[in-house]
Amino acid sequence: MIIVRYADDVVVGFQKEAEARRFWADIVERFAKFGLELHPEKTRLLSFGRRAAARGRRNGRGKPQTFDFLGFTHSCGRSRKGRFQLLRRTSRKRVQRKLEEVKAELRRRLHRPVPEVGRWLRSVIQGHVNYYGVPLNYAALSSFRHRVIWHWRRALSRRSQKGRVTWARVLRLAKLWLPPVRITHPYPSERLCLTT
Repeated sequence: MIIVRYADDVVVGFQKEAEARRFWADIVERFAKFGLELHPEKTRLLSFGRRAAARGRRNGRGKPQTFDFLGFTHSCGRSRKGRFQLLRRTSRKRVQRKLEEVKAELRRRLHRPVPEVGRWLRSVIQGHVNYYGVPLNYAALSSFRHRVIWHWRRALSRRSQKGRVTWARVLRLAKLWLPPVRITHPYPSERLCLTT
């Protein structure tokens, strides 16, 4: 059994489905003794791992399901050599929520000087990259940075009635103020010296 816990969020992994079902029944019973219950939308039993795709094809369930944990959507994938690979992508809900916050804050800072807004956007993107910069998540990071630049261009264009800010200008500003996207975390096998 593997348990990964952060605050009140938990992911529990089992090798056999029967063990997982027994654990689920036990935890429901244990929680009921204290007047608690598992969240029905966030709690589920799913087949996941290196053999999940083959089991799903055999049982007619299709592809393995995905799950969200700590802001990442975890899914089963394959490396270029055909080996199982855990894919962690930035959760779509988290990205959308953060972009809405950036959009609202850009509107609030509409008439602030460009260097001030640039420094603030740098901190936003750097924080996003520092947390979500895991291996194989480069496309999601790059997309987030591009969407922030897009919102910044719209905000700059709204500052004046004379016209739009060109993409060439906003890309120059982005190159000057916004950090490039990069992977900041090593592979788990390098960080934890795991072999699987």
